[in-house]
Amino acid sequence: MLKFLSALALLLAPAVAQAQLSAPERQAVATIERETDRHIALLERLVHQNSGTLNFPGVRAVADMLRPEFEAIGMQVRWVDQAEAGRAGHFIATNTAMRRRDGRNPPKHILLIAHLDTVFEPSSPFQRFERNGDRATGPGVGDDKGGIVVILAALRGLREAGLLRGIDVTVVLTGDEERIGTPISVARRELIAAGRAADYALEYEGLARDDGRDFGTVARRSSTNWTLTTTGRTGHSSGIFNPSLGYGAIYEMARILDEWRRTLIEPNLTFNVGVVGGGTPAAVDESGVTVTASGKTNIVAETAIARGDIRTLSPEQEQRARAAMQAVVAQHLPHTSAELVFADNGYPPMAPTEGNRALLGRLNAVNRDLGFPEMPEFDPARRGAADSAFVAADVDTLAGMGMAGGNAHAEGEWVDLTSLPRQAIRSAILMARLARD
Repeated sequence: MLKFLSALALLLAPAVAQAQLSAPERQAVATIERETDRHIALLERLVHQNSGTLNFPGVRAVADMLRPEFEAIGMQVRWVDQAEAGRAGHFIATNTAMRRRDGRNPPKHILLIAHLDTVFEPSSPFQRFERNGDRATGPGVGDDKGGIVVILAALRGLREAGLLRGIDVTVVLTGDEERIGTPISVARRELIAAGRAADYALEYEGLARDDGRDFGTVARRSSTNWTLTTTGRTGHSSGIFNPSLGYGAIYEMARILDEWRRTLIEPNLTFNVGVVGGGTPAAVDESGVTVTASGKTNIVAETAIARGDIRTLSPEQEQRARAAMQAVVAQHLPHTSAELVFADNGYPPMAPTEGNRALLGRLNAVNRDLGFPEMPEFDPARRGAADSAFVAADVDTLAGMGMAGGNAHAEGEWVDLTSLPRQAIRSAILMARLARD
């Protein structure tokens, strides 16, 4: 612990000494620094509670652990059941600012986004929080329980400094970010509505860091799943390629996938093939995860199935890519057919708008006053999709405000614990200034 506090002091003391902060802002910083151990202890408790997306009692248990934490700082908490979308539900906390008597300059409304669930279901062997100095590992420690704790730390700092009463804050913690429910109109109804009511949105997935430098996330690519099914005439393999039998389903599948690879190349566009199988017969299970197939070497394949995703940086790019993919699908080999279906529950893109970039500029002004290095834009091709995409079309949004770490979605997921107070301080000062200005 002494080593951690010494490292934290070295990190923060020069910054605070040089800071161009108001007295309340300095008080918020001091509170966040002082309560770092408390926030790490909370993170440990949250990680030890499994909350895989499909572990509905576990997701609700994390929400129950968080309720008193938010209520203790004066926020109103409600639980939104999501049985209609086939998921556990969402945690929403709100703070209503004190209004000016003259009605002028109404308080800014800031939306904070994170999620309760993780990719690690109860069947995973990776279930425990472990700490080694300034590094901690555990399921969801960074994605996204670390982000939730950063939010709480920032709000506690603001409250102790008397700054929270000047901000309208809505916190939306979804319970199905890792495996979104359907239909999306239900699964993201509350989040979308909160985005439309907000002046600014901050999303608390992991901080982007490269070579020890922190980056700002002003854009994320979309993520939409697709299923490609090809069919062909089946028969004796001696007749493959002839005018009556044609090429079979697997050659048609290979033609389409290779044509996509060769021709659909442009910046920020990717289309992954996650699973593929073909034969006589072939089928995909209800979850869309497992493709089964059987066949003999002397039988032409009747069916082939592939599933994957497409990621783009703008709605226009996604529509253009979908049209190009469908055009390739339509050019069938003799005696084959193909159908490409896009899922209707994907994540939209978070485009790099000027409003988002201006918000990063505001954060970098905070960084300068804290003595922290400036944060450049992070390459969106290196980030996954997230819930911020559902609000970014309606409100200026900055993503990646959570803790720094790595190995997300894999055993050994880790965070840098020194990033917790740093991110909370950045968030608290940014929110205070957004509300003030």
